[in-house]
Amino acid sequence: MPPPADAERTVVLVEGVSDRRALAALDVRLGRPLHAAGVEIVSMDGVTNLRHALAGLRGGPAGSPLPRVLGLFDVGELPTVVRMLLEAGFPGAEVFARPVHDVSEVEVLERLGFFACVLDLEDELIRAVGADLVEEVLLATGELDLFRKFQNQPAQRERPVEAQLRRFAGTTAGRKLRFAEQLVDVLPVDRVPSPLLALVEAAVS
Repeated sequence: MPPPADAERTVVLVEGVSDRRALAALDVRLGRPLHAAGVEIVSMDGVTNLRHALAGLRGGPAGSPLPRVLGLFDVGELPTVVRMLLEAGFPGAEVFARPVHDVSEVEVLERLGFFACVLDLEDELIRAVGADLVEEVLLATGELDLFRKFQNQPAQRERPVEAQLRRFAGTTAGRKLRFAEQLVDVLPVDRVPSPLLALVEAAVS
């Protein structure tokens, strides 16, 4: 997606601080310097703040142009993303004012520069890295014993290990902040989740 002629910068909107840190780490892993390319990664503190974030990026009175804006979101938040892009008057979002038949809403959003994780960023990274390597990360950070105890909780015993890892990542705020970034550090560069790779490529194009 080419930037508008009047855009001075590119802004990538992500849901939270952990997403921002992980994307910045991925930038280093891939050797694609987003900052050097004038790309700013901004945490919205939740997708429900998307409309507010877009309004803040206009940097002027109503009708002021947006910078080039890209985004990463969880597919479960798709209706919220569509609604807020429409309400914000985001360029191209008017297509959602009527039913979309030929392609999925996810595909339309990708054309607009917004890319969807299947569940969330942590899920994408856990599946890409693999449970065994994730457990090695937990061992290295001294949290594997805690994870084993977590696995033995009645609510967790029958769940797939990937689901256990995803839930474990969110059990404390500090762990969630670190977890995705730690997984990016060990992620094979040929297994970068497709929404993340597409977002980085769009940002530097």
